[in-house]
Amino acid sequence: MTNIIAATTFAVFLCLYLLHKIDDAAIIGGFIPARIGAPALLGGMQAVPVWLTPISCTLIHGGWLHIAFNLLMLMFCGRQIEHVLGKGGLVFLYIGGAYGSTLAQWAIDPASTNPMIGASGAISAVMATYALLYSQQKVRSIGPLSANVVRLLWLAAGWIVIQLMIGVATAGGVSDLGQIAIAAHIGGFLTGLVLTRPLLRWRFRKRPQSVN
Repeated sequence: MTNIIAATTFAVFLCLYLLHKIDDAAIIGGFIPARIGAPALLGGMQAVPVWLTPISCTLIHGGWLHIAFNLLMLMFCGRQIEHVLGKGGLVFLYIGGAYGSTLAQWAIDPASTNPMIGASGAISAVMATYALLYSQQKVRSIGPLSANVVRLLWLAAGWIVIQLMIGVATAGGVSDLGQIAIAAHIGGFLTGLVLTRPLLRWRFRKRPQSVN
């Protein structure tokens, strides 16, 4: 499933790149926060329904560096996660990350008309699960907080700091179209942290045994 997601994403990018339609696709299928409160924002233009843009925007990338970095992280982390969570778990995590990232981007600037594109938010959720499953760092409980909660908070804090540093270095952009959508990355990562344990429980749930 990781290979299918990566191949589909690359195929869409290549088609848009060769046809010189990336900018048009960003408007038609990118996530535009202001469309949530104003569905007619695009003036009747044929576009992806706003509720589907968190998914469609993951298929649109601004350039070769953008697509290369995203697919590298997806292939590296996604295969490991799929091995643990299975195909269904990976798809649920990826889609959850896509919606979680766009929700975070909308929350910080709901009136923005800048299109957000790229799979970075969805992949951030996959990276969060990878970090939780494969991190070797040992942590101790702090007061009423269990070791698992402390570990989750450390991972979240570390990722947020990294994203904020990137935002400062790039003048704090709000769109993946030439700038980095920091809030979306953070939202996707937090979504991955939240979904990891429920997905593990679902994956390894005990099935009732039949009795002959």
